[in-house]
Amino acid sequence: MALQEKLDRFNKQQEKCQSMFSNIAAKSASSRATATPKPAPVAASPFLSVKTPAPVKFSNDTERLQHINSIRKAPVGAQMKRVIGILFQTRQAFTPEQINEACYVDVNGNKDVFEGLRKNLKVNYDGKRFSCKAKHDVKNKNELLVLIRKCIEGISVIDLKDAYPNVMEDLPALKAAGQIWLLSNFDSQEDIAFPNDPRYLLRWMMTLKSYFDLLNCPGTCST
Repeated sequence: MALQEKLDRFNKQQEKCQSMFSNIAAKSASSRATATPKPAPVAASPFLSVKTPAPVKFSNDTERLQHINSIRKAPVGAQMKRVIGILFQTRQAFTPEQINEACYVDVNGNKDVFEGLRKNLKVNYDGKRFSCKAKHDVKNKNELLVLIRKCIEGISVIDLKDAYPNVMEDLPALKAAGQIWLLSNFDSQEDIAFPNDPRYLLRWMMTLKSYFDLLNCPGTCST
């Protein structure tokens, strides 16, 4: 009986010790957890969220608008010259809207330019479109040769320059082929195109003969 009591007291003491050790361990763990500093969140830098503004560039559209404005403020003659250049360069018919797109001249918005083009001798206007009007209506080398053959007295090269784009290349080619003559006019120093035709040669020889007869006339020379 005394032994049993001793055992009971021993067990109770063991339980108390176990309970005490558990409390000590729990307190120790909680104190360590409290003492361990948590890493502070890194504050976002205010400079990271601010984007560097892109450098301001002069807009191409602004340049284009300034260019258009300078063209439309130019004198009427300068604007007409710009349009006529486009017509002869392309050899196409343009509406006023197409002219505006091609060279920025506002034909509909400028009455003086419109009337100047409509009355210009180098421009044809059919009521809707403007086109170039050459002095001679030829479009290729064959038609050029036909025209020159019709002009026994010769035709000025300057009158052929605006006929079609390659006319100034075709004239030397026709001369090299022996189909025409290109001679200089003594009065104006301009080239004249003649057909290489026996009828022209005969007339030319007779003209030279008349000049020589005039020079050899006794009344034209002083003694």
